[in-house]
Amino acid sequence: MRPLAALLLALAATLAQAQSYPTRPITFIVPFGAGGPADIYARFLGQRMQASLGQFVVENRPGGGSVVGSTAVAQAAPDGYTLLVMSNTHTVNETLIPKKPFELMRDFVPVAPINYSDLLLVVHPSVGVNDVKGLIALAKSQPGKLNYASSGPGTPYHMAGELFKSLAGIDVVHIPHKGSDGARLSILSGQVQMMFDAITTMAPNARAGKVKALGTSGKARSNIMPDVPTVAEAGVPGYEATIWLGVVAPKGTPREIVERLNAEIGKVTSSAEVKEAWAKQGASPLAMKPDEFEQYLIADIAKWRKVITDAGIKRD
Repeated sequence: MRPLAALLLALAATLAQAQSYPTRPITFIVPFGAGGPADIYARFLGQRMQASLGQFVVENRPGGGSVVGSTAVAQAAPDGYTLLVMSNTHTVNETLIPKKPFELMRDFVPVAPINYSDLLLVVHPSVGVNDVKGLIALAKSQPGKLNYASSGPGTPYHMAGELFKSLAGIDVVHIPHKGSDGARLSILSGQVQMMFDAITTMAPNARAGKVKALGTSGKARSNIMPDVPTVAEAGVPGYEATIWLGVVAPKGTPREIVERLNAEIGKVTSSAEVKEAWAKQGASPLAMKPDEFEQYLIADIAKWRKVITDAGIKRD
């Protein structure tokens, strides 16, 4: 068979595959534990995309600060049936964990962002402080004695804690967990003293008095906890950290499938009903075409590379 004829046949086969897609369930692999934002919004998306794309399966594969589940997707067939629900953990890990089985921009193709939300700085009630300045004073009086939980190296919870340490000039110890659910249990039980967690999941615990909310991580106060100051206004000028989520596919996934998925995700995130529901949870939709999301990822990698390098942040 002549090379041109072979190429044309391959292109025809790819087009036919894209036009018939999907013909079986699509799997969202979440490289984080159950109960965290990535897990919650993966299930949310899957439920609302079933009408147009059929069944979605959500599979949690936590471990290695997202590396375990992400590797599985990087090695999956590029056919649109195995997708990765990612976060800014992945853009951080490009610098923090350089020796991984994959590279984000080499081994994945950007599909679409989902949303972003602030983090909430909380302490266990037993710590006995009521504001950010009180926490900083306590940490400075007991260097290396206080612990903070995260869902693993490179996760937004980890980086938020390290950025806080750097800007506040304190020495607190990072206690990584395999997932956000384990980290959350540690702060709720008092095994660790403090944590930055997604406001979408930690706010109910703060309202119930199970933890003390000291600050939110965005530029402005959160509309779901307006009485809680930002960390920046509460004593750490310049502090800002958020968590965002998105979807990527294995490199080589047909462009037609990527664009179909982007459009379907966009329909969900642009819905007035979804925007209203997410606003009540403290989340805001993100909307970008695949090429725009690619540039967003590249910029976020550069942003966190500078933060990590300037602050001398190391993986535990």
